Amino acid sequence: MSELIIIGQKAKEASYELSIASTEQKDNALILMAEELINAKNDIIKANEIDLETAKSKGTSEAMLDRLALCDDRIKGMADGLKDVVKLQDPIGEVISMWQRPNGLQIGQKRVPLGVIGIIYEARPNVTCDAAGLCLKTGNSVILRGGSEAINSNKAIVKALVKGMEKAGLPKESVQLIEDTSREVATEMMRLNEFIDVLIPRGGAGLIQAVLKNATVPVIETGTGNCHIYIDENCDFEMAKDITVNAKASRPSVCNSAEKLLVNEKIAGEFLPTVVKALRENGVAVKGDDASQTIINDIEKTSEEDWGKEYLDYVMAVKIVKDVDEAITHINKYGTGHSEAIVTESYKNSQKFLQRVDAAAVYVNASTRFTDGSEFGFGAEIGISTQKLHARGPMGLKELTTIKYIIYGNGQIR
Repeated sequence: MSELIIIGQKAKEASYELSIASTEQKDNALILMAEELINAKNDIIKANEIDLETAKSKGTSEAMLDRLALCDDRIKGMADGLKDVVKLQDPIGEVISMWQRPNGLQIGQKRVPLGVIGIIYEARPNVTCDAAGLCLKTGNSVILRGGSEAINSNKAIVKALVKGMEKAGLPKESVQLIEDTSREVATEMMRLNEFIDVLIPRGGAGLIQAVLKNATVPVIETGTGNCHIYIDENCDFEMAKDITVNAKASRPSVCNSAEKLLVNEKIAGEFLPTVVKALRENGVAVKGDDASQTIINDIEKTSEEDWGKEYLDYVMAVKIVKDVDEAITHINKYGTGHSEAIVTESYKNSQKFLQRVDAAAVYVNASTRFTDGSEFGFGAEIGISTQKLHARGPMGLKELTTIKYIIYGNGQIR
């Protein structure tokens, strides 16, 4: 029997116990998990330093190193995230609706856990904590398979989380980390239908496509973010510049950062030099189409491949468009259904953009960086779904539940 099957069996057994745990039990566990994270922060940071040194030796980009790095503040943020989940309403057991049939049967829908959730993710050790907390609150056990880049960090984090759960009297197998980071084990996990109820990949396009291609377990597609900012002809230039710089440069390695800037041709000559200067001052390399190069002659020429690419780095591509309609057409062709934004003072154009852009989150006069479970008021998030079935956008507690029908009778037969 493979180690992964043993992990699956233990996760399934733990899920039965978690499904009947009270809100008080789960919240107590989350508080203790947060405390153990803080208690173990020195060990976690030491483990993370090993991962960072290994990543640097492999030539990992600065943006991806930032994604991997942990410090006192980030560990405190992880612990605070667990405490924030405590404050959220427990969805498990909620009766969504109830109705009575002519034969006297009372039929209702009740929220229940999904069961066992598998998470496959890359170099973001904070995902380990977020996933564990949200799954626990919703009565789901979780099997975690992080990337090799963060294996030491993830081991240290899971050790602390499990210690907190055990103190709360919940099964330690509620959160399990697969320590073998080989592709073979990842592929085996993707096909563990007997034990895993749903698989959630978090990472770049390569990882997500690999999971979609190989998995037989149901998958919730998440994360790839080829996000756009469209600057309309009617806009506040200062606002447009600030939103663009924030959406690109505040943290370019995450999926809600903007990768493309679309600028209306009527204002491009005046606006583009200002925004390119601001982007460069924030370390961003700017590429552009032919029309952009006539305005800024020292930017690199874009290729067709650029328009569909998620850079996850200090790079942004610019395209001059005729109007909001061309911007929408471009976004719907090349976007990944994640987050898109328009900066405009035109109500008509804002409403057209909101209605016609096909994405999980569509913004008017705000940065795409707000597409985040915490920013939406969900506490931590399990991921950002870019698909349309079951869940879309930031996935909080309710998205980690399913329903069961409950039927009350008094002897009815058919």
